[in-house]
Amino acid sequence: MKETDLNIDANIILDAIRKGSGLSGKDGALTPLIKQIVELAMQAELEQHITEKEEPNRKNGTTKKTMKSASGEFELNTPRDRAGTFEPQLVKKHQTHITDELERKVIGLFALGNSYQDIRGHIEELYGINLSNGTLNTITDKLIPELQAWRERALDEIYPIIWMDAIHYKIKENGRYVSKAIYTILALIIEGRKELLGLYLSDQEGAHHWLSVLTDLQNRGVKDILIACVDGLKGFPEAIESIYPDTEIQHCIIHQIRNSMKYVASKNQRAFMSDLKTVYKATTLGAAEAALDELEAKWNKKYPMVIKSWRSKWLTLSAYFKYPDYVRKAIYTTNAVEAVHRQFRKLTKTKGGFPNENSLLKLLYAGILKASERWTHPIQNWNLTLSQLMIHFPERLDEHISL
Repeated sequence: MKETDLNIDANIILDAIRKGSGLSGKDGALTPLIKQIVELAMQAELEQHITEKEEPNRKNGTTKKTMKSASGEFELNTPRDRAGTFEPQLVKKHQTHITDELERKVIGLFALGNSYQDIRGHIEELYGINLSNGTLNTITDKLIPELQAWRERALDEIYPIIWMDAIHYKIKENGRYVSKAIYTILALIIEGRKELLGLYLSDQEGAHHWLSVLTDLQNRGVKDILIACVDGLKGFPEAIESIYPDTEIQHCIIHQIRNSMKYVASKNQRAFMSDLKTVYKATTLGAAEAALDELEAKWNKKYPMVIKSWRSKWLTLSAYFKYPDYVRKAIYTTNAVEAVHRQFRKLTKTKGGFPNENSLLKLLYAGILKASERWTHPIQNWNLTLSQLMIHFPERLDEHISL
């Protein structure tokens, strides 16, 4: 392309700016420049097409169509060929938007939890383009096949740590809104970075449904999990053990504390909590067990069900005591996956319910893409943590780590 081919009058742009049009947006000063660049690129496409074909062919004028871009609307002169074999790739035959930037902006706003009304307002202000709800839905629906591919992707053979939890939403079904559970599985990969392995939707949370989730992980290539951090759902450890029998279970201490305090009278909660801290904040397993004995001696008569719960789950509640502090911090609670759920709640806080499953899943997936932008570095003290895991789980990590 010769320099003289680009024949934009700079005065047109300067006049538009003086009139307050700005560079982009409705009647933006850059619109004529965008128009000519696109037309020149399409002319180059046609010339290459004619050159590559052996059959006789030549240019055959242009056709006009109105295009919408981030810099405003313009009339595009689309080149034609005599043989009718030219299929432009830059702006396809039925395309009316130069959409890459616009779609990225819509998806970005959507991923921040903006409503369609808010997104329409932002796009109108930025680009002078009025997008209907149908157009916005079409754009955001492009996330659905991407989401499906993400949910079916192959996974690593081994994950050192995973956290599992569920969050509930109202979804319209058969004319009424029903509560459904979104199962979230967050993992640490061998390199120490966080990765969301999947989102699963079910009618309700339960060990049976978690079993199907774990089966899906196995089918997607996960052969081993070292430590699974879970809440206190009944049957959860058994579900994990049935698929991954060598996985160490760590019940979330925070969930256990919350559930315990529900059954302690308000007048006793401060004293009970003070005694309970000596259990879960002990420096060693022996000290924790001694503190649990003292807790039972003092409070068992008043709150036998609470003490029984700690005793019955002690094996999985106390697993973290074998590790140093930097490992304990990572596994004693499901806070890592709950942080993902907090992000989800920010996205959905203005939504009372969802018209269908896809409308919820594509929003959560957009949120995942946004959240994962921050998961580019290993967690704190990962090298030390990995060394501890190699000691406690000999041989299971060896073939997956290059030293």
